[in-house]
Amino acid sequence: MTELAAPARPVPATVSAPVRAHLMFTAAAGGALLLMYSLLRLALFGYNHAQIGATPAAVFVEAFITGVRFDLRLVVYLCVPLLLALASPRALAARRAMCVWLSVMASVTLFLGLIELDFYREFHQRLNSLVFQYVQEDARTVMSMLWYGFPVLRYLLAWALGSVAMGALFFALERRTRAAPEAVALPPPAKVRWLALLLCVPLAVLAARGTLRHGPPMRWGDAYTTDSMFANQLGLNGSLTLLAAAKARYLESGDKIWKATLPEEEATRVVRDMLLTPADHLVDADTAALRRDFTPPPAQTLPVRNVVVILLESFAGHYVGALGNRDGITPNFDRLAQEGLLFTRFFSNGTHTHQGMFATMACFPNLPGFEYLMQMPEGGHRFSGLPQLLSAREYEDVYVYNGDFTWDNQSGFFSNQGMTRFIGRADFRNPAFSDPTWGVSDQDMFARGAEELAKGFDGKPFYALLQSLSNHTPYALPDVLPVERVTGHGSLDEHLTAMRYSDWALGQFFEQARKSPYFKDTLFVVVGDHGFGAEEQLTEMDLHRFNVPLLMIAPGIQQAFGARRDTVGTQIDVVPTIMGRLGGAVRHQCWGRDLLDLPAGDAGRGVIKPSGSDQTVAIVEGSRILVQPKDMDARLYAYQLGAEPRSERIHDAAAEAALGRRLQAFLQVATRSLLDNTAGVEPAR
Repeated sequence: MTELAAPARPVPATVSAPVRAHLMFTAAAGGALLLMYSLLRLALFGYNHAQIGATPAAVFVEAFITGVRFDLRLVVYLCVPLLLALASPRALAARRAMCVWLSVMASVTLFLGLIELDFYREFHQRLNSLVFQYVQEDARTVMSMLWYGFPVLRYLLAWALGSVAMGALFFALERRTRAAPEAVALPPPAKVRWLALLLCVPLAVLAARGTLRHGPPMRWGDAYTTDSMFANQLGLNGSLTLLAAAKARYLESGDKIWKATLPEEEATRVVRDMLLTPADHLVDADTAALRRDFTPPPAQTLPVRNVVVILLESFAGHYVGALGNRDGITPNFDRLAQEGLLFTRFFSNGTHTHQGMFATMACFPNLPGFEYLMQMPEGGHRFSGLPQLLSAREYEDVYVYNGDFTWDNQSGFFSNQGMTRFIGRADFRNPAFSDPTWGVSDQDMFARGAEELAKGFDGKPFYALLQSLSNHTPYALPDVLPVERVTGHGSLDEHLTAMRYSDWALGQFFEQARKSPYFKDTLFVVVGDHGFGAEEQLTEMDLHRFNVPLLMIAPGIQQAFGARRDTVGTQIDVVPTIMGRLGGAVRHQCWGRDLLDLPAGDAGRGVIKPSGSDQTVAIVEGSRILVQPKDMDARLYAYQLGAEPRSERIHDAAAEAALGRRLQAFLQVATRSLLDNTAGVEPAR
């Protein structure tokens, strides 16, 4: 008679106790991380509370809820090693190693959260590729900028204390969730461990996705659910945005480049319709998109032979009196505006000095994937900028700057474009004030600039670039200021004080320049390199960070063109506008237009993009702006600048389609021209 098999013995409860203990520890550790990230978001909210404006509290509640969903994704990523430990009894027992891992990761993300407090205040963006851009710059300058510009010791102390507290918390949680000694004596069976892992993986995947919908997981666009840009940004997680920026920068660099979606012939036709005027005659049309011959009408020229371009650091239009501000920040610029031609709807092409330099002088736009063009191989191309065009006319040149020309590869880029003489921080003797980070003060830079221009260049025509720097963190200000400090603007007081000081130095320069013979023969072009954020943003593309003044001063300019123009323009319009005033035939391939010779009824246009890995782009035409975030629907706004800035979302399908087509064509053709090296005056060799 066959003997019946003995029934399977039930697994003792103590055998699965280590698995239960491990799951309890994982859940508790994840909860601790989630709490830390919520506190960091609260700190970001409080530190930048000036951005709240009139936004209702319910909007920020929504932002915090969205933020928890993104935080949960990061928590899952950091807890993956703990979940995988279920596959191995040895790994399951290594609980102290897990505590070390969690402590290190908490410390790293805490550090990122702390530096993001001022990063957001400065750029109105969560951590992005700007971090990597600064890392690859001159380490000494970057460290000096951080040390003198931000409360480093305070942050380091908070980081140390927070890291110790989180580490102690993880070890305490490990002790509280530890299984009894008798339960650890027998390793849990494989089927118990694998069953637990199989149950945890779907939950982890769901938490990391952040959504129950079909299709892709939560993306950064899912945070853009309100009309408040601050609330939308608040809903993101800075560590995740930095991780995404690293992935795009180092693993998917080609994905940042604007992709062609229009047929090439159509895109080229659209761009030519956008930028060519009746006075332009295309040359090399089969190989170059915009290479053209242009002869300004004699009535449009001015009796000038020299050009001085003044690029003012962080000279935000929102705080310029001549553009509507009532706080008296820029009295000297305001007086100068009364004798020149002021453009009231002018924008920088980017939000970094880097883009301001090459857009203004090289006449090439800020493109997705090429935000730091002067440091990239493509920056070695010869562009159709002011150095190229005036060198061909045998102009002398000089570039005067407070700082070091190795920063942003300025000397390499501009010498390749045709500039020959550079005066930087090492060339100043006994300056009135020298900042350990950036160099000499604006009053020193402008004084040296006035001195160099007064020499006269042996009677030859010249062009000069004077670039200021004092209005950049850390602000290069003398101990005894020649102006009153700005008060009443909270965290912006020091920034606006630096702007007022830079304005004073600008006024001193013009006082000296008027005494020199060259003044009456010179076109002065004063333009901001970029703006900076105000208390409230205007659209996703914060126009306060792009709006800068453009002021042109020259003999007879007001008589010929008036005192103010509402025409929309960007920095790539500066060179063709200058060449239009100098007169004479010129061959160029600028991606802008002569703002003083546009067809009747043309309100002007410009394409803008922030620096860093944010791939949002926009096109501005007249009083409308179409904002196109990557992988999201475009949004059309009506905007107003000046004393009462505001924006309003509008729904106009036909306008959206037309603007979107022009935006796509512009970026597509400009990118192709850059990659093919066909953006210069002559065919590439």
